[in-house]
Amino acid sequence: MDTLETRELRYFVAVAEELHFGRAAVRLGIAQPPLSRAIQQLERRLGVRLLERDRRGVALTAAGEMLLHEGRAALDATAAAARRTRRAGGAEGHGGSRHRLVLAVKAAASHELLHDLLDAYAAEPGAAEVEVLPSGTCEQGEMLRDGRADVALMHAPFNSLAGFDTEELTREGQIAILPAAHPLAARTALTLADIADVPGLPLARWSSDAPGPGPEIHDQTQLAQLIALGRTVAVFPDSARAWLWAEHTAVPLTDAPPVVTHLAWPAHSRSLALARLVRTATRL
Repeated sequence: MDTLETRELRYFVAVAEELHFGRAAVRLGIAQPPLSRAIQQLERRLGVRLLERDRRGVALTAAGEMLLHEGRAALDATAAAARRTRRAGGAEGHGGSRHRLVLAVKAAASHELLHDLLDAYAAEPGAAEVEVLPSGTCEQGEMLRDGRADVALMHAPFNSLAGFDTEELTREGQIAILPAAHPLAARTALTLADIADVPGLPLARWSSDAPGPGPEIHDQTQLAQLIALGRTVAVFPDSARAWLWAEHTAVPLTDAPPVVTHLAWPAHSRSLALARLVRTATRL
């Protein structure tokens, strides 16, 4: 049989991510024996072994790795379909049936561009309501895939645009944001090498997987405070000057690649409201 149920995929993805039936059962809110039986039944139906089980634990087979990748995408697509359908019907709106678009943006990025886009679109006849959803660094793509957002402002080379339709909007240079009292803040220009290994001023990290000794950043306010306290330095597009504090200084980076801001949306979208927003963006 070539069809899979959403419940089966949820069960398998939980086990594949946890690599432990007990933890997966707790995560799913079910007992462990029926979870084990469901996975065994799934393997029989597909005719392949998805998991290797022994006394040391659970490991994915090559087929299991494939189903984990495809299963995540399928569950995201299912969630996206439900969320976007409810928004189109007004079920997630503010009491009305007017269509709503959710626009994901990186917090504090492209401030002026976002203002211009929202003002221009609001002036269009029949414009949909636009909810701006701030996100962390590189989260916009995930939000588009799972339906939390309909459209996003994304920034190459930091965001992956693979799988999305896009429209290029702006290009800009990059800046180092430093504590205003630091000696490097007096420079008129810097290179990436200048800020790569500054004693006592490590580069901020946006995830636990990023290399380096700098602090792991979880939100914009945390970053702003750590820079002001002289604990870290960060690299941002030039438009980030809009959120600088008095304790910050921005210095251009002469050898950093340009940041290209794109409007991005799922390639399969058929939303007329989204099409109008894209047309508005191309005229800015």
